Amino acid sequence: MKMNDKVVLIAGGSGGIGSATARLMAKSGARIVLAARNREKADAVAAEINKSGGEAFAVDLDVTDISSVYDMADTVIGELGRIDVLVNAFGTGMIQGITDVDPEKARKMLEVNVFGTVLVTQAVLRHMLSEKSGKVVMFPGILGKHVMRNSSVYSASKFAVTGFTKALVEETRRSNIGYTLLYLGGVATEFWDNPDVDMKVQADKMLSPHEIAKAVYYAVTQPSPGVLNEMVIQPDSHQMV
Repeated sequence: MKMNDKVVLIAGGSGGIGSATARLMAKSGARIVLAARNREKADAVAAEINKSGGEAFAVDLDVTDISSVYDMADTVIGELGRIDVLVNAFGTGMIQGITDVDPEKARKMLEVNVFGTVLVTQAVLRHMLSEKSGKVVMFPGILGKHVMRNSSVYSASKFAVTGFTKALVEETRRSNIGYTLLYLGGVATEFWDNPDVDMKVQADKMLSPHEIAKAVYYAVTQPSPGVLNEMVIQPDSHQMV
């Protein structure tokens, strides 16, 4: 199914999953907006897409700043007229024993993963509700469905995303907006470079961002009235069921 002229807003578009999703959807004809704090990386991804015949542009976004979020959403609506798909591909990690957790770092992670998700989704839903259509993709990850050792604070943030999304389904049920929760196992991204993620991992045994991008694409191209609400994807060596 093609995405001709669909406007896809990827919050966190400079990162591994976000940029991979942008490239894939652009090839299908979507108009891509890469919203990111790292504007330089987002601009580079947009330039790559435009050079290959797609259509993309980057906008500044700090998901924890109310003015930044609403300015971003208003800019996209002003420039492109609508937002058909929101992909919330941002987030930061923390895998540490609770007694080792720095409270200030925990606060910042929760602000990004929870408050940022609420804020960006709220800003975009204003427009989707007025149009009575749209798709929203969330990434609670597998730790937003199951827990593991040393994941207490991070899982708290991801379970919050899961609960937030499930409540939105009820709140906006008659608005023709579809929600997808992707519960992902290990994905080979910069997530693992974070010093607050205290785990030894093998990137060659993880999922690739491109494979996840295909799952996102599949979710948002389901023909109406179908909605892919939940999907679990994990490496065979990291399965949690």
